[in-house]
Amino acid sequence: MDKNSIIGFILIAVVLIGFSWYSRPSEEEQRAAFVQDSIEQVSRAKAEKAAKVAAIKRQEEVKKSIASDTTALFHKALTGKAQNIVLQNARVALTFSTKGAVVTKAYLKNPKGSKRFIGHNISDKTGKSDDLNGITLFQGRDQSLDYTLVAKEMNINTADLYFTPSAVTDSTVTFTAEAGTGKALTLTYKLGKNYMLHMSLRATGMAGLFDPNANKLNVNWQELVKEQERGFTFENRYARLDWKNTEGGTDYLSEASDKQKTTEEAMDWVAYKNQFFSSVIISKDGFDKGADLQSLVYDKKAQENRKVRYLKDFKSNMKTAFDPTGAKPSEFEFYYGPNDFYTLKHIEKESTFNKELDMERIVYLGWPLFRYINRWFLMPVFTWLTNWGFNMGVVLILITLLLKLITYPMVKKSYMSSAKMRVLKPKLDEATKQFDKPEDQMQKQQAMMAEYSKYGVSPLSGCLPMLIQMPIWIAMFNFVPNAIQLRGESFLWINDLSTYDPIFEWGTNLWLIGDHLSLTCILFCAAQIIYSWFTMQLQKDQMVGQQAEQMKMMQWMMYLMPLMFFFMFNDYSAGLNFYYFISLFFSAAIMFLLRKTTNDEKLLAILEAHYKENKDNPKKMSGLAARMQALQQMQQQQMEAQRKQRK
Repeated sequence: MDKNSIIGFILIAVVLIGFSWYSRPSEEEQRAAFVQDSIEQVSRAKAEKAAKVAAIKRQEEVKKSIASDTTALFHKALTGKAQNIVLQNARVALTFSTKGAVVTKAYLKNPKGSKRFIGHNISDKTGKSDDLNGITLFQGRDQSLDYTLVAKEMNINTADLYFTPSAVTDSTVTFTAEAGTGKALTLTYKLGKNYMLHMSLRATGMAGLFDPNANKLNVNWQELVKEQERGFTFENRYARLDWKNTEGGTDYLSEASDKQKTTEEAMDWVAYKNQFFSSVIISKDGFDKGADLQSLVYDKKAQENRKVRYLKDFKSNMKTAFDPTGAKPSEFEFYYGPNDFYTLKHIEKESTFNKELDMERIVYLGWPLFRYINRWFLMPVFTWLTNWGFNMGVVLILITLLLKLITYPMVKKSYMSSAKMRVLKPKLDEATKQFDKPEDQMQKQQAMMAEYSKYGVSPLSGCLPMLIQMPIWIAMFNFVPNAIQLRGESFLWINDLSTYDPIFEWGTNLWLIGDHLSLTCILFCAAQIIYSWFTMQLQKDQMVGQQAEQMKMMQWMMYLMPLMFFFMFNDYSAGLNFYYFISLFFSAAIMFLLRKTTNDEKLLAILEAHYKENKDNPKKMSGLAARMQALQQMQQQQMEAQRKQRK
């Protein structure tokens, strides 16, 4: 990559940072905006609360009227006392309430990293906090799920009904709501061996109560996704509403801002995901197009003083098939578990719906190129090394070494091209000394390219290390923050590789920095500065004429890149920063060793021999170098034509 490209990238970064700083609001404006947002949020919350209270009052009045009428539908099921039923296996414990017959608490047993910071988990009614061996995805009002049936006389909402449990075991339960003599609504649950829960909903003896065209079941699902990890802002970036189109791939609502979407295709499943855990609902018959999906983002400042801090509010209003005759139940499956790629991929085998669920796509691995790198290289290698029992920090080091080993032949070839340019510098100076005027720079470039061609040197191969490393760096950028294997894993001074490692924290967010300083981020940026200085020293020896002067001007710009990285990565996981630090360290070490083991005199002798062999028939350049030379010649011809016209 030439200096002009590098200067361009750096100038773009400087402009973006400068514009961000210049255009940011003042403290007074920020305070006023925050107050205004708070007022709007309070007003909106009051309006929503008032609407809910009014709706609840109307529902209660209807319930009382129905409950007092012994002939009314579900008059007995509208009153009762809620009880809890627990289904559990070795991995998950699910608490059901007889009021609504849905899961009210999902508790994961012994997930990765559960013995360290587990967020602001709420306590149960007994005052006991969740034990440190597990994670509570949601409980109480964190999540609500109900099913609505449209009858001729009234709508039937399962959230209003008290169900009677039966056939209760550790893995099964049947909930029944009596609608009248010979009439009932039944929800049957079966918990699998891992994280999958199967449910069927069936209406019995109620065919005549429904409109013949009312063959749809309304599903209303909402969840307040709470903070589970250290670092509210970073975790919020990975909390997202995903879904799978029946006739296509997966899609999602942007995690950066409030979003709402009415789907244009039928869906197989909808997922409410956090950084490392998800709640998923799957429909056997699929959810109809026209579903209303919504994601509301919570502000960190507004959540600071809460005992339980929430990242987002997800809502889904969907419809699926319903048979009022009861001949065919409406079937669903639920997944409450970790965002582990292979676990989610295996879930498809546990499903009884015989669908290609593609639930592993919940784990975001980047755009297609980077996803392929992660899927078919990094993840298998990472899993293989993990199975050997290595510490996760050691695994990251070994992956870095393996990547450097694979790319070493190409890096060495690129370095040797730069070394050839370095030893040819005196000859280039001699061949181009007559082109010192600014208007002669095009001719100077052509003379340099011609000289390189005589000695069989390609000046473009110096870009190769950057081109090789960038896809891997970006792939790791997507892989590491989503790797649940790093959650809670310590290494050296790092307590948790999945989040930042602060050496100093303060209580107030500072612009661009946040509320902490991450040591691995500082090390990464320091390594970037050292590596930039080292590579510039190598490039300086091969610059000719005006290029050398431009290099001096470019040096201070190169040091701005690590500063930009610091603002970007201070909030990122220690594992990712540690990988970048180690990668730069090994890159610098490789370049240093190559420099020390390269004999410039022998290399120059080889080039001279090549020049003598091809003196009468110099090797023509091909590919991009040839096209660049042709472009330079064309530009030179145009400039000469313009000079003649001016004369």
